[in-house]
Order: sequence, then C-alpha cells, then structure tokens
Amino acid sequence: MIDLNLLPLYLTTVIALLLIPGPDMLLIASSSLSYGKKVGVYASFGNATSGLILTLLAALGVSAVIAVNPLALELLRILGAAYLLKMGWDCIRSSAADTPQIEQQDNIAKQLYRRAVMSNLLNPKALIFFVLFLPQFVSTQLATSSGQQMLVLGLLLNVMGLLFNLLLVAMVGTLGKSLLNNDKFRQNQNKFMGIIFFALAIWLLVSQVKSIS
Repeated sequence: MIDLNLLPLYLTTVIALLLIPGPDMLLIASSSLSYGKKVGVYASFGNATSGLILTLLAALGVSAVIAVNPLALELLRILGAAYLLKMGWDCIRSSAADTPQIEQQDNIAKQLYRRAVMSNLLNPKALIFFVLFLPQFVSTQLATSSGQQMLVLGLLLNVMGLLFNLLLVAMVGTLGKSLLNNDKFRQNQNKFMGIIFFALAIWLLVSQVKSIS
C-alpha cells in the first residue's frame, strides 16, 4: 500500500522533519525534564494519539475540508492558544505545595497525556501538515485508494515519531534525574512548565501570523 519507489524519499523526509525542533518536542522534553521519564513517555503517547486522529481525518478527507475553511482554522488557532494559556496560568499560579511528588507521577502523567493530545489537535499547523504532507507521497501507480495510502503513510509517520520521542525522553529524562531530587527545582517546576505552556501558546500564535503574511 506504499509505493516502494517513493518510500526512501518519504522516510528521509520524515527523519528530517523529526529533527527540526517544534512545539511537540518542546512539550515532551520539558515534561521529561520536570517530572521524569514516565511523564515524558505518557506525553509521547499523547502526541502519537493525536497524530493517529489527524491521520484518520486526513485519510477520510475531513481535514482537507477544514483546512480550506479560514473560519475553522482561525477558531482552531484561538482555541489552541487559549487552551495552552490556561494550562500555563494554572501552573504559574500553583504553589510549591501543589508540586507533584515522585509517587504522584501516575496522575501527572495522565494529565500530560491529555494535554499533549489536545495541544496538537488544536494546532491548525498540525492539521494542515497532514493535509499537505501525506498526499505528496500518494502514488497513482498503485491500485489502492489515496485514502488508504495516506492512512498507511500516516501510521508509519506516527510510529517513527513515537520512537523518536521515546528516545528523546530517555536522553532528557536521564539528564533531568538529578533535578528531580533538587528541592529548589521541585518547588519551581510547575512554574517552569507554566512558562513552557506560555511559550507554546506564543509559538502557535506567531507561527500562524507568519503563515498568513
């Protein structure tokens, strides 16, 4: 269901895209640094979950309809930025007593999973990426439909992305292990994550302005 002649180019392009720093990488790396590897793994799976949903939407053609609707894209942009700003504000105004302990990693991991899913789904650029990127590698030489090819291409992209993110978690989580045992850092780690969420919101808004201009 994939044109083998296009596969090497596709894999090379995906690897290049994964190496480019982006909001997903920032969220996963900062989660691993602040709360440990387990939370980073959950954030990685949250990102993969949203990728699967976007793949299905792209394969079904739904995302293409949304992508050409300026009002829908603007609404997604506003909702996405508002969601990230709220998460950032919640973290910033939390006190040191609200900082999760090591034994509370399960709860914070589930929260970061949901946040990773929502932040990517509410990012119009992620939607447009799947609409514009996957069709470039759909072949007319195959008997399978374009939707089926896009589904397989998207699944491959998500598997590679998940493996890359898990490797990132392993590296960053190891570097941040000493920080988790630092009392001063733990008192401020929620505020650190708040700054990250504010940065993601600004990233989303600024990138959207650039794409419009």
